[in-house]
Amino acid sequence: MKAVGIVLAGGSNNRMGQLSKKRAVAAMPVAGSYRCIDFVLSNMSNSHIQKVAVLTQYNSRSLNEHLNSSKWWDFGRKQGGLFVLTPFITEENSSWYMGTADSIYQNLDFLRRCHEPYVIITSGDCVYKMDYDKILDYHVQTKADITVAVKDMSDASEDIHRFGIVRTDAEGRITDFEEKPLIAQTNTVSIGVYVIRRRLLIELVQKAHEENRYDFVQDILVRYKDVKKIFAYKHEGYWQNISTISSYYQTNMDFLKRDIREYFFRDYPNVLSKVEDLPPAKFNPGSNIKNALISSGCIVNGEVQNSILFKKVYVGNNCVIRNSIILNDVYIGDNTVIENCIVESRDTIRADSHYVAEEGKINIVVEKSDRYIL
Repeated sequence: MKAVGIVLAGGSNNRMGQLSKKRAVAAMPVAGSYRCIDFVLSNMSNSHIQKVAVLTQYNSRSLNEHLNSSKWWDFGRKQGGLFVLTPFITEENSSWYMGTADSIYQNLDFLRRCHEPYVIITSGDCVYKMDYDKILDYHVQTKADITVAVKDMSDASEDIHRFGIVRTDAEGRITDFEEKPLIAQTNTVSIGVYVIRRRLLIELVQKAHEENRYDFVQDILVRYKDVKKIFAYKHEGYWQNISTISSYYQTNMDFLKRDIREYFFRDYPNVLSKVEDLPPAKFNPGSNIKNALISSGCIVNGEVQNSILFKKVYVGNNCVIRNSIILNDVYIGDNTVIENCIVESRDTIRADSHYVAEEGKINIVVEKSDRYIL
């Protein structure tokens, strides 16, 4: 294969509130039965990239457990495979990853041992489909030093300041790159996918480390935009970044739309994930389901509308769940009302509870789970 893949999945994120206290953002559950990192790993596998390194650090236990077998994404092979790279102590270094560029620097031995001429760098907190072969071909055709995947957002006011904003000339070369500006001058954003020649990446990362620079975007892309040929490749399909509570909620709710579900789960290529042996969802007499995703292992006795129930959720009698996301392994007692909420995994919601957020707001529900107290 022409390229090796690197997935940056080690950063912390306080914008996710309580949701990121248990897990890395890349391990966040999405669409009922998936984790966020499944989408980028599926893209790698479907693009025939056979060697992928996932760089983890913050709250990585859940993510590491999810990645405990590479076979689910077809990386269980004699050549290549899936590598989970965490910070480690050496005679020269004893620090955590201090940034995205530093995380690559601390794993330069992995890149030096590779033989692929190109590297595809992606983030682990985005939901999308992409054929990386196409962006690699574009990179070669334009003779670029670095290629950045970008997307034109439909609305310039759509929380666009969270992203890197780019401007391009008529040929597609990036002339301006501003990371998380207060006021966006354009609605074209970087979606966190980069293609670069492996030897050039090693050179730039080493130089950044010598100058005590640790961030890939600020200290390589922005710094070298006038020195290196950095081109933009436009992605036309669905793309969402789930680094805030509102974006995570909206991304999951998008999967209640038929066209989004069919795009990800019926249209080729498939989205791959770790499979659990669970019984199908069970709907007991008296249950009422409207426009909802109900995952395997769930038992529903009440009413569920415009909501997503992840695996092994129990909904008691006379419950009402509307416009909400219930994460894995939650027990909801009888006569409970949940509306406009995200319920954290492994919670026990006692009978007769009421969790209702105002319209336009999202509540995070975290309850102590008596089932897991020793």
